[in-house]
Amino acid sequence: MINRRSAALFATLMVVAVACGGTAATSKPSTAASAAATASAAASGPASATAGCTVGVSWNNYQEERWAKWDEPAIKAALTAGGGTYISNDAGSKEDVQLTNVENLITQGADVLVILAQNTDSILPAVEAAISQGIPVIAYDRLIESKDVLYTSFDNVKVGELEAQAVLDVVDEGNFVIIKGNGSDANSDFLRQGYVNAGIPAVGASSDKIKIVGETYTDNWTPDLAQTEMEQFLTANNNDVDAVLSENDGMAGGVVAALDAQGLAGKVPVSGQDGDQAALNRVALGTQTVSVWKDSRLLGDATGKAALQLCADKDPSKVTGIAPFTTPKGNTVSGILLDPNPITKDNLAPVLDAGWIDQATLCQGVAAGTVTGCP
Repeated sequence: MINRRSAALFATLMVVAVACGGTAATSKPSTAASAAATASAAASGPASATAGCTVGVSWNNYQEERWAKWDEPAIKAALTAGGGTYISNDAGSKEDVQLTNVENLITQGADVLVILAQNTDSILPAVEAAISQGIPVIAYDRLIESKDVLYTSFDNVKVGELEAQAVLDVVDEGNFVIIKGNGSDANSDFLRQGYVNAGIPAVGASSDKIKIVGETYTDNWTPDLAQTEMEQFLTANNNDVDAVLSENDGMAGGVVAALDAQGLAGKVPVSGQDGDQAALNRVALGTQTVSVWKDSRLLGDATGKAALQLCADKDPSKVTGIAPFTTPKGNTVSGILLDPNPITKDNLAPVLDAGWIDQATLCQGVAAGTVTGCP
């Protein structure tokens, strides 16, 4: 049975033309859906045990701090508790490798696939081929435009709103730079929509108070590339930049490095997300304004439990805690969207209390008594 499924998938992938274009977000996830999913997930107990269920996880780039530190252990723990088995591979940020990796997971006997897509367009043929073979697919933290997937993530539009609001609380006018993530990742545009919702001008527009003097996508959300982009925007604007909206913490690190080289670190507000430890330290130091924390342990746990349920019933709409989610391309998918939490220098307690980071790491280099949480 496994060999037939694998062969059929491989044949499909060999004849399909892989598209590598970007995905533009044109609609916001339903806030009601997010709230309903969060409440339902919190109220529900562990998923029913499914002995013998093998869940294959395709990571796009396992080198990202959060995947190995938080997401994977939570997924593994949920599967183990439910009697399931975890297998995985890593695409190393290569689209073609991930296509092969998906087939390899099926060859190894995966009953359910969890895919963190490198390119959410190019992975679609593999997803549809797997589903056609009766293998449910969970789009993990990055939307895949298929009505048959289960989408598990945080409310990324809300993440963008929280990033922008934290920056606007510091500087609400002047020259703004926007450093976006990968152009083929729908999250990049969800976050950008959140910026607009919070009062940042749309792409190509300006307002009476805010002028966008630089905006770009960043391949693979790469910090070094973000640093280069920021250096170029600073040069083009003679360092006249008042705020930077960086869509994640890794890129925020590159942005801060570019600002620091010009003596601007700590003077120009910078956003980020993920709760990376280095970013949280920058928040405490004052060189990064906010890191919107998405507790990946909750997402991994919810996804592992959902995968077990899909082993028992392949219908994503039957999974505990789901709510309908309308995608930018008009597909209605079953989604579990969790709530994020903005961390600023005045709000460090949540990450300490949750054991996400220890005080020594958070407060490294911070002058004693200057920040609540860093004695």
